[in-house]
Amino acid sequence: MRIARVLTRLNHGGPARQVLASDPILQARGHELRLFVGQPMPGEGDLFEAAQERGLKVVRIPGLKRNIAPLRDLLVRRKLRGALKEFEPDLVHTHASKAGALGRMALRTMPAVARVHTFHGHVLEGYFPDIVSERLQRIEKRLALETDRIVAVSHSTAEDLLRLGVTTEDKLVVSPPGIDLEPFLAIDRAQVRSQNNSMRELCGVGPERILIGVIGRLAEVKRPLFALQLFESMAKRHPNTELCFVGDGDQRRALERAVDAMDAELAKRVHMIGSRSDMPCIIAGLDVVLATSRSEGMPVALIEAAAGALPVVATDVGGVGELVVHERTGFLGQELAELQLGLEAVLATEHERHAIGARARLRIRKRHSASALADRLEAIYAAALEERRCVS
Repeated sequence: MRIARVLTRLNHGGPARQVLASDPILQARGHELRLFVGQPMPGEGDLFEAAQERGLKVVRIPGLKRNIAPLRDLLVRRKLRGALKEFEPDLVHTHASKAGALGRMALRTMPAVARVHTFHGHVLEGYFPDIVSERLQRIEKRLALETDRIVAVSHSTAEDLLRLGVTTEDKLVVSPPGIDLEPFLAIDRAQVRSQNNSMRELCGVGPERILIGVIGRLAEVKRPLFALQLFESMAKRHPNTELCFVGDGDQRRALERAVDAMDAELAKRVHMIGSRSDMPCIIAGLDVVLATSRSEGMPVALIEAAAGALPVVATDVGGVGELVVHERTGFLGQELAELQLGLEAVLATEHERHAIGARARLRIRKRHSASALADRLEAIYAAALEERRCVS
């Protein structure tokens, strides 16, 4: 198959890391792939060169960005249509709302091309005023009629799409994320404390300290200020703990102000190291991963944490509960008090953290590998292409 992928950007987020994991495998199986991507936002990181190093062909589409700008988006759609026509794909796979809309609209003059679209979570309710959410839902419903397969990264996301009437059961398929797990599975928790770790050195944290990591964009939906509040509420009871934010975004300034307003000694225990691409090193340096998002699809950072044998404390939203088994591979909650209890449990003893992490690693190993994702995508693509050919 000749497969085109359309993504708004190749940042350090989950969708891009999945592409880098699965597409070299698909390419090795004889498929021809090309990535059409926009420009990441400042501080998000860019995996453009990393994709090229893996042998993937990447085409930058100038102007393809997350924010809405009608005139610019019209020009981007034309550029994208021309680039796709030049490639002559059998199938186009779009990701997330902006690339999904422009990519599928660009295909309206290419009726023989199969269409697959992935929802990595969604912004169809709870993000914007009701009138905006309703308009977004109408747009997605129209686009779904033109799409051969709608992919959800979690059962929770799939249920939302059905409840909102975005698509129907016959088009919908759940395909959880897959990544290159090997660098994370290779982390030996029994030895990691005795080894030098550049991430802990960057934070100035010694082996006797417990380092809690918050991984992801510093965006309102990830609630970094809530994570800081949670840490502050229990830091006095656990004086050997430190907190590290791995990521960047528009909430960084607000987070920095909140840290500056803290007690000076406590503020020294909070670290912001920005967006990073060396995730195995990050995971190896952490002791616990904390996730406080108010909405998620299925976060890749939690897959990486589990593969690295780390316990997770997270808000029970979206597909998080499909990754984390409460009180077995981590702790789930909604309110501050519930998450405090979870953190208290994992901070209790190093033995308990290792036991929880070991169970998480066992659970994640098969389902979320890069090869498992490539297998799922190959089957989805074949079905979508066959259906499109029958219709055409």
